Order: sequence, then C-alpha cells, then structure tokens
Amino acid sequence: MNSGRPAGASDTQPDEANLIRKAKSGEAGAFGCLYDACVDRIYRYIFFRVTDAQLAEDLTSEVFLKAWGNLHRYRPGGPFLAWLYTIARNTVIDHYRTRKQSVSLDEAVIKPDPALEAKLDLQYEVEALQRAMQHLTEEQHEVLTLRFIAEMDTGQIAERMRKSEGAIRALQMRALQALARVMKANGRQGT
Repeated sequence: MNSGRPAGASDTQPDEANLIRKAKSGEAGAFGCLYDACVDRIYRYIFFRVTDAQLAEDLTSEVFLKAWGNLHRYRPGGPFLAWLYTIARNTVIDHYRTRKQSVSLDEAVIKPDPALEAKLDLQYEVEALQRAMQHLTEEQHEVLTLRFIAEMDTGQIAERMRKSEGAIRALQMRALQALARVMKANGRQGT
C-alpha cells in the first residue's frame, strides 16, 4: 500500500485482500494498514456531514472500532472502503438519531480562540454548501458526497449506487447544476 493510492483502487486490490485476510485472522497490524489507507477519507466524509472536527474524529474512531469488531461480516467482492463508507453513513445517522436536543451553558458560550475568525469563515462556507445541498435529491446529495468528499471515481460510485457509469455521470452533472442554481439564488438573497 505504499503507492499512496486509497484502499479500493484497482492495483491495490491484491494487497487489500491480503490485508483483510490477515486482519480477519486477528492480525492487528494488518488492520492498522487498512486503517492508515482509509482513515483520512472516512474522516472527510464524516466531517462534511457533522462539521465539527472533534465529533468527526470521535465518529471516525467509532467507525473503525465497528469495522474491527465486525470484520467477519465483510464479504470480499466489493472495495473495503465502500464497506467503511456504509458503516460511516450509518454511524452518522445513528449519531443524529440519538443526540440530545439540549445544550449545556458551557457549550452555548463562545470562548475566544485566536484562529476563531478563520474557523468561522470555513464553517460558514461549509454550512452554506450543506444548506444548498439540502435542496438536492437524496441521490444527487449522495453522488456529490461520494465523488467530492469521499473521492470515489465514477466506477466506484456506480458500483456503490448500483447504477451504470453513464447514469452516475448524468446524475452528477444534474446535481452540480442544481447546486450551482441554489448557491447563486442564496448568494442573491444574502443567505
């Protein structure tokens, strides 16, 4: 896996399969290699959904703990990374289902931070993009998330969403066009 390519890429499939086999037999080091190859992409996927760095780190850890504990359920044939994305998606959904609606006073008070302005600017941009993406269909949202956050290629997305590559390209184009319209409209409204 020294190629720098993510797990699930075609030329890493034999290495990935070997690592998975070793990890299933209890070799923690093999699972560690899988973790190293996938953790950044899983973190970005989760961060985009929760927009809180600490929470994204916690949920990313939870995803890999679940993956390690349920490795016996992984079935070869699909990319390991796609299986992790499924766990990540379900973990985020579970988080939102179970989170408390109340906020403590300490959490509500904004504490001074030297880099606060930069963080707020980034957070504002992320939130604006998330608000705009709420106007997309679930399929459009998913295809953009898989393509630009998870950095999957068209073939991987097609396999994950069980559609043809042509259908994925068309869906992605329509999603980007819809997103651009929403962002333009929101920019005129000052939102």
